[in-house]
Amino acid sequence: MHYELRVAGRLPKDRIDAFPELDHVMLPGQTVLYGHVVDEAHLYGLLARCRSLGLRLLEVRPAPR
Repeated sequence: MHYELRVAGRLPKDRIDAFPELDHVMLPGQTVLYGHVVDEAHLYGLLARCRSLGLRLLEVRPAPR
């Protein structure tokens, strides 16, 4: 499965580096992290990582490849 996680703001490098398995793109006012998510446990782990870093999630959705 491929997912997009949209977070508020332009993330600094150290925050992006916390997601080595995902690619990213910077948009005005947000950062999109995207890539292959192995299973539901992996997805929940990514969400927990966002929470532990204090990131504000705007959207999480399945994404086309």
